[in-house]
Amino acid sequence: MPNDYLSPLLISFRTVLIGTIITFFLGIAAARWLARYQGRLKNILDSLFILPMVLPPTVVGYSLLLLFGANGPIGKILLYLGTSVVFSWPATVIAAVVVSFPLMYLTARGAFEQVDPNIEDAARTLGASEWRVFWTVTLPLAWPGVASATVLALGRALGEFGATLMLAGNIPGRTTTIPVAIYFAIQAGDNVRALVLSAIVLIFAFLSLLAIARWKGRLPKRRIVSQ
Repeated sequence: MPNDYLSPLLISFRTVLIGTIITFFLGIAAARWLARYQGRLKNILDSLFILPMVLPPTVVGYSLLLLFGANGPIGKILLYLGTSVVFSWPATVIAAVVVSFPLMYLTARGAFEQVDPNIEDAARTLGASEWRVFWTVTLPLAWPGVASATVLALGRALGEFGATLMLAGNIPGRTTTIPVAIYFAIQAGDNVRALVLSAIVLIFAFLSLLAIARWKGRLPKRRIVSQ
């Protein structure tokens, strides 16, 4: 496969892999906490977690630039440490995590809210720690929803364009992800490249959704048999 195709694929899949792992743990942590939190700040925190999903991607990207740029609060700390993430590969991961986090959080939170607290309390009465209750009771019961959230986050990370272009730019071999490559291929009139890359994204996204749908469709049958 020519490097014009291979490079964006490798960059995107590496970004999606790392970004989805980070989003998975951040998302389930935030979802689990806010599913049980009943404080006065719940609505505010919930809105903040969902905010990147309703903002235009360019606004998200510009906000990230303000944070991670040379004059931003995080950017100044990074510069003091002798590094920067703007226009680098880590910037693609940051953009992917920020835009995919709301989907992971929302879907996982709904899954955790469906878990019967009495089952968790029963585990605690048997001496299980909160850590063990979460990993052996709460997460397995909520896993279908968490798995769906992970696939949705993965797909959103793979399709991220606006924030990535703002924060990471278009540096061939370093920050050019598949969506960015498609955009600039169309701009250059290279419709063949744009079509091939678009087809790869479509096939990958469809197979991911199909796999999770088939898995969830079989899950109730397995539960009935196990009982």
